[in-house]
Amino acid sequence: MAKGITNVSIEKDRCKGCEICVSVCPENVLEMSKNINVKGYFFAQPVRLADCIGCLFCAMMCPDVAITITQQKAS
Repeated sequence: MAKGITNVSIEKDRCKGCEICVSVCPENVLEMSKNINVKGYFFAQPVRLADCIGCLFCAMMCPDVAITITQQKAS
């Protein structure tokens, strides 16, 4: 995948805090928040976006379909 600007968006209120996305990320881009969502779960959040390689592992593995990855080509 061509290197560009990757954005990781997580719908925190859809997340049930299973941590699958955190465990499958090869670049440790995601961490669990210390805050809780409306359902009472700690949710995943992107903390190192600059390290994201756009592999989509987190989005593919999310059972709640709470993660969206978008990528723009570097100009």
